[in-house]
Amino acid sequence: MLTTATLAVVTSKLTWYVARAGGLVAWATCTASILWGLLLSTRIVRRRGIPAWLLDLHRFLGALTLIFTGVHMLGLYFDKFLPFGPRELFVPMASAYRPGAVAWGIVGLYLLMAIEITSLLMRRIPRRLWRTVHLTSFALFGAATVHGFQAGADRGNTLVEWLALVGVMMVTFLALVRVLAPRSAARPERRLSTVADEPVEAERVSA
Repeated sequence: MLTTATLAVVTSKLTWYVARAGGLVAWATCTASILWGLLLSTRIVRRRGIPAWLLDLHRFLGALTLIFTGVHMLGLYFDKFLPFGPRELFVPMASAYRPGAVAWGIVGLYLLMAIEITSLLMRRIPRRLWRTVHLTSFALFGAATVHGFQAGADRGNTLVEWLALVGVMMVTFLALVRVLAPRSAARPERRLSTVADEPVEAERVSA
C-alpha cells in the first residue's frame, strides 16, 4: 500500500516519468513506422491485394510518433527539475542541459513535422518534393536515436539498449534490401502505397 510520503515523491516526479515514457514510445513508434514502410516497399511483403488498412498503418504510426513526441515535450515543459521552456524545446543548443544531445532531438522534431505535413499535403504538392522530404525519415531515425542515447535517462538500461540495437539493425537491414534490390523488383505498382514511392491513388487499393 502506498504511503503519503511515497505518493508525494511519485507525484513530484510524474512529469519526468511522462517525459521519459513519451520519448521512449515516440522512438518505438517512429521505428515501427519506418520498418513497416520499408516492408511494404520491398518484395518481402507481397504488395498485390494488400488491404488499405495495412497501408494506412504506416501513416497511423507516424501520427502516433508526433503525438508521443508532444507528450515527451509537455512532460519536459512542466517538469520543475529541468528548466525547459519554449526556447529550450525549439531552439537547438539553447538548453543548458546537454545542449548537443537536446539539439539532436529538436532537429528530429523538425524533420518529423516536415514529414507529417508533406504527407498530409501529398495530393497538393509535387511528388518529387514529397518523396525527398519523406526520405528524411532515415535522418529522423538517426537523430532520434542519437538524442535518446545522449540525453535519455534510460540510456543505461540494458533492455532499452538491446531494443535500440535491434531496431537500428532492422532498419539498416531493410534499408539495404530496399536500396540493393533490382529496380524492377523494388518498383511499386501504381495503385499501391509505400514508404518510398506512395502514389496519389494509394488509398483505393482495397476497393
